[in-house]
Amino acid sequence: MQSTDEMNMGNSVSTLLLRSGLWDVGIQWAGFAVAAALKTEKFYDLAGSGTFLFLAIQTLRWGNTFYFRQKVQTGMVATWAVRLGLFLFTRVLQAGGDSRFDKVKGNPKTFFIYWTIQALWVWLTLLPTMILNSEKRDKPLGLRDYAGWGLWTAGFLLEAVADYQKTVFKADPDNAGKFISTGLWSISRHPNYLGEILLWAGLYLSSSSVMSGYQHLSVISPIFVYLLLTRVSGIPILERQGMKRYGKDPAYLDYVKNTALLLPGFW
Repeated sequence: MQSTDEMNMGNSVSTLLLRSGLWDVGIQWAGFAVAAALKTEKFYDLAGSGTFLFLAIQTLRWGNTFYFRQKVQTGMVATWAVRLGLFLFTRVLQAGGDSRFDKVKGNPKTFFIYWTIQALWVWLTLLPTMILNSEKRDKPLGLRDYAGWGLWTAGFLLEAVADYQKTVFKADPDNAGKFISTGLWSISRHPNYLGEILLWAGLYLSSSSVMSGYQHLSVISPIFVYLLLTRVSGIPILERQGMKRYGKDPAYLDYVKNTALLLPGFW
């Protein structure tokens, strides 16, 4: 049987997760209402990353323990959210829009589904961090903490550098109509997505050091990110767009044939 302390901790985690979910859905639906009225997608990604930032900080405050491990984890999520959110928002402003939403933003029902899916993405991906921030127990830092933080650092740098390299490449007028195959893009066709997967895997690993029982089911976070990027909205879409745009270019076909899709040397 569970002890009273274990039952109280379980209730505390459940309450925090429910509270976070309600805030998450509320923010996305409010964002949808404004975006649908204006028929714009320009702040969609900013709303998503902003919700990550808000919930990471708020769950730390709601948990009210502020252990070192929790503060490091929250800081990592916040750093990622600020960088990616500003990067995507700046990019969509410069481009004048996001082609993913060209056939969606004029259809309120479909547009609403996109915003609701974003709420699910935020909550599932942030699940290990929210569980960690709700924990009243603390343990000495161990191998899993350092390994997880190291994995996050590697993933964050990989994503940030890949985004920077592609931005610089596209900004050069001489590269108009060309595809990038230099830097990190010479060893992986999607190094930014590889970084994204690695950093969330790292955050699960570090937070798992204080988890017990059903809490380990939060491993769904990096699995969900992996499946989302490799099976749904990331790589499949970009690969189709690449073949449509450059499919008749022998250099591109050679690049696809000889460059790993995601993980160099494996896949």
